Amino acid sequence: MQWNSEDLAQYMDAKEYIDTIIIPLQPFHLSKDNQLQKDAFLRNVLSIYTNETEKELSGRVLLTPSYNYLKFTQLEEEVTRLNNWVEDIKNQPFHTIFFMTFDMKWKKVESKLDGHLIWLPGIDSGDLHTKEAVKMIQNQVTQISELIRSYW
Repeated sequence: MQWNSEDLAQYMDAKEYIDTIIIPLQPFHLSKDNQLQKDAFLRNVLSIYTNETEKELSGRVLLTPSYNYLKFTQLEEEVTRLNNWVEDIKNQPFHTIFFMTFDMKWKKVESKLDGHLIWLPGIDSGDLHTKEAVKMIQNQVTQISELIRSYW
């Protein structure tokens, strides 16, 4: 289920079956022109991964809006903010929480997160609509889905 009015209405009717949440972690900045296109591309790719994973696990997972943070911020502060999100989320019957990101820096603070981190190696650029890219993404989504299922 995604964060839209139709899916959230369904969630309210079936919340006892939806026990897992995925939170995309998206860095943001405008300060370094030479990285803007790459970062925007990665934002798009992460959106594809999270949406496809949600579809694969439909009926058991809720995909939240992206957690946006400044790319060059202190992660300790973001850990506190993110764990506040999780504290609020736990008011609902979610048992398993996943954070999904391309940003390797989150691995350094993974143990402080109140959930499970799925770090994906980034893709520099390319056409996401080629047969090869679609197949690669689908293969990785299948692996991510299997990882999430292993926590159930």
